[in-house]
Amino acid sequence: MKPIKHVFLVFIIAILFCSCKDTSKNTSASSSDVTTETQSTERTGQAFIEDDESTTVLSIAMDSKDHTTLVAAVQAAQLENALVNAGPLMVFAPTNEAFAALPEGTVENLLKPENKDALANILKYHVTPGNYSKDFLKKFKKLGQANNDYVKVEVVDGEPMIGGAKILASIKAGNGIVHVIDKVLLPPTE
Repeated sequence: MKPIKHVFLVFIIAILFCSCKDTSKNTSASSSDVTTETQSTERTGQAFIEDDESTTVLSIAMDSKDHTTLVAAVQAAQLENALVNAGPLMVFAPTNEAFAALPEGTVENLLKPENKDALANILKYHVTPGNYSKDFLKKFKKLGQANNDYVKVEVVDGEPMIGGAKILASIKAGNGIVHVIDKVLLPPTE
């Protein structure tokens, strides 16, 4: 009985060894493809796959005429790939009107390349891990945001207010949910 077990064990090890060899060949071929891609001036990543038909929180914003400022900010901060990850992600998406309500010159200043980190921090303050409906949000007192800060949740007249912003609409995505809000959320300053 023992010789049969030994032969079987050797056979399994041989199969695993051969499959590992094939994987390494495929990996080296993929590595050269990746090198070619990174040398290109085009931006790469999951956010830039054109034949992907899944709806993501990013594609919802990109398809909305009311979120062109938000999309421009996401692009300036180079956060597109983060918003197409598997998630679940809950994005609080300010409208163009919400951005327009900021003090004059604020958006233009944040879109400058030298302010990329500050812009990314503000945008990450609009993202929460999870996929909670508007009604479920009423159960929270605060939410942990992607920038490691917390945003306050209050219920006013039966409606959840996120950092003082009212949720105007909620749109489900393949990787989470987009809550359209009427105000830009600004992270707390130290």
